[in-house]
Amino acid sequence: MAQVTVKINGYSYTLGCEDGQETHLTNMATDVQSRVDSIKALGGHSGEGRLLALAALLMADELHDLRLEAENLRTQASKPAKTDAAAAKRLAKLAAKAEDIAVQLEIG
Repeated sequence: MAQVTVKINGYSYTLGCEDGQETHLTNMATDVQSRVDSIKALGGHSGEGRLLALAALLMADELHDLRLEAENLRTQASKPAKTDAAAAKRLAKLAAKAEDIAVQLEIG
């Protein structure tokens, strides 16, 4: 198991992770730091715990929105598109016309 030391809001944290996941863990810490910086920019200087809780809530909100978006995409993908139905109907009409023309050519 690898260990990585990350820095968030000026504090160092040594964390364990699976071998090969060091860069991923560092990138996640950078993401958390980015949110902490955003909160600070808004004037949110009210303690380490509060900053980290707000950063976690921001990330949880983004995750919630992404899950809703993914669910909506899955729902839409499982429904046949209206344009597909219209195109199939038009194609069926064209096929019927083509058959009518072929019948007329055979008779004539």
